[in-house]
Amino acid sequence: MTQDELKQATARAAIEHVPSGIIGVGTGSTANFFIDELAKIKHKIDGAVASSEATAQRLKGHGIEVLELNSVGELAVYVDGADEITAHMHMIKGGGGALTREKIVAACSKKFVCIADASKLVGMLGKFPLPVEVIPMARSYVARQLTALGGQPVLRQGFTTDNGNVILDVHGLQIMNPVELESRINQIIGVVTNGLFAARPADVLLLGAADGVKTLTAI
Repeated sequence: MTQDELKQATARAAIEHVPSGIIGVGTGSTANFFIDELAKIKHKIDGAVASSEATAQRLKGHGIEVLELNSVGELAVYVDGADEITAHMHMIKGGGGALTREKIVAACSKKFVCIADASKLVGMLGKFPLPVEVIPMARSYVARQLTALGGQPVLRQGFTTDNGNVILDVHGLQIMNPVELESRINQIIGVVTNGLFAARPADVLLLGAADGVKTLTAI
């Protein structure tokens, strides 16, 4: 199976975790496959909260009502992909640049279902550069602080988040304690948030492999 076929398979499996009500939807190629599957059962849901402008446009294109998070409160489920994920359900996200809104929607959801192909499951986070969303005027200061933590921050050229900020992609980290590092980076003045999803990890991982979709929970 191709990587796209694995993503499609996990997206189909995620539909089984979608109750009636309002659904939180992530951003990225795997999330796009989920949106396409969600469109097939859109009559069963009351709408969706999008984690990015791109996701909102794709949802609307399928005729799915997009709602503002402030008007709906707690969500039953949030479905999104990951750039890396461990068996503890800790993730790096933000390759698509939507990490802050993704983290907000995940925090407001009772259940977080991660959908990913088998290549995303790792023993330790950090091979994928860690995205950090930064207020533009603090870019150089934050970069120096991230360097002091042992990383090599690189400005994501030509990219602005939906919130009007920039992203530093931090290379070279071996993330032994994701919860601690998530908190430590978030305390740097000028950081909006970072792409470690560890304080609020996934509840369920639907992992697409050649022999089918496996359902995993934290060890």
